[in-house]
Amino acid sequence: MQPIDFEGELARIIAKDPRFDREAYIFVRRALDYCHKSILKSFRKSEAGIENHVTVAQLLDGIRLFALEEYGPMALTVLHSWGVESCEHFGDLVFNMVEYRLLSITEKDTREEFRKGYDFQDAFRTPFLPRKKAAVSMEVKEPSAT
Repeated sequence: MQPIDFEGELARIIAKDPRFDREAYIFVRRALDYCHKSILKSFRKSEAGIENHVTVAQLLDGIRLFALEEYGPMALTVLHSWGVESCEHFGDLVFNMVEYRLLSITEKDTREEFRKGYDFQDAFRTPFLPRKKAAVSMEVKEPSAT
């Protein structure tokens, strides 16, 4: 079996579907690695037969966590700069990579599962909004007249 030329296949994907920046595909690949290391690591190593497959829900959650860890408050801006504006777009990236044998899926992994994902504003902005309690305590108080 001949090894897959990741860069060559990626160039072919982008030529066919130029909606997303090359970095978006690389990010999805890195996020999948992040999922394998963090999410699937939670299974005990002694459990035999654990499938080494990340579900769509796990992948989306891993993507969110990885983006927040990597880019902090700029995560949404970075994703948008790559053309990624929804979980559905992550599905498009994944299925493009599947078509070119850069990723594999099961019959349970569908585009519909990606459409059911989170709202980008909630996922990538809300963690950085000030909490109401903190905002109230930080308000400037008028000096009291004595």
